[in-house]
Amino acid sequence: MSTPFPPIGTGASVANNSRSIGDILVATGRLSAPNLQRILAAQAKDKLAFGDAALALKLLTKADIDFALSKQFNYAYLQEGGTSLSSDLVAAYKPFSAVGENLRAVRSQLMLRWLNDQPAHRVLAVVSPGSQDGRSFITANLAIVFAQQGQRTLLIDADLRANPERSQQALFKLGRSPGLSGILSDRGSLETAQAVPGIPSLTVLAAGAAAPNPQELLGRAGFGELLAQAAVQYDVVLIDTPAAAAVADAEIIASRAGAALLVTRKNQSLLPAATSLARSFRDGGITLVGSVLNDA
Repeated sequence: MSTPFPPIGTGASVANNSRSIGDILVATGRLSAPNLQRILAAQAKDKLAFGDAALALKLLTKADIDFALSKQFNYAYLQEGGTSLSSDLVAAYKPFSAVGENLRAVRSQLMLRWLNDQPAHRVLAVVSPGSQDGRSFITANLAIVFAQQGQRTLLIDADLRANPERSQQALFKLGRSPGLSGILSDRGSLETAQAVPGIPSLTVLAAGAAAPNPQELLGRAGFGELLAQAAVQYDVVLIDTPAAAAVADAEIIASRAGAALLVTRKNQSLLPAATSLARSFRDGGITLVGSVLNDA
């Protein structure tokens, strides 16, 4: 993934240094007590950092060191090879990859340009012209990196037309719930949104059952009231939307949110469609915060 705006510094979580890296690894079964002593001896002898000494002795892997550091700094991520979430959630499984770095750069820019402590600036719709632009991938992974920073984050799947296999419910492997469509038809409330195991601070509101009248549901006052309620309870609210070139849902959603992030995909999105969408949003008074070029 690449972005048209340059990265800037991000906020860091406060470190929890009450336990050493070695203690964390021993407590979690990744390192034996005798091998910990071997590493500490080599560290003192060769004046190396703990991780460098462990790697030199081949007693730990970089993944082990990253895991321990994540525990020290309260940085949530899942172990590679896990199956609790979809492997498409790169920010959860490979947060230190190039994609993870790019996602954090986008996060920084969004905080600089729009998302802040004011409730009116806590909600953002993520839009794209087509259905193959990777919009849901970007939205889901952005939600994860915001949560990893300690922001109370709500991801709303407002694509009430999506194939269930490509929905946020599928990506996060959520249980069944009334979802957004249920709330908008008075069959649920925001409390039905589901926490994501292993990613503290992240909650997902699934789309819910397919509705025959998605535009009418999204156009109701209840949707705006739901977003206002979410903006009080959460620090960041990201909304996944349907492809904008196919239906008008995305523009309705973005107008309720007040701002949008435009996602396009290399060798996939058509420039005229993206340009037309951006112009339509600006003409409608919707703040276009920026754009992301997805080259995945």
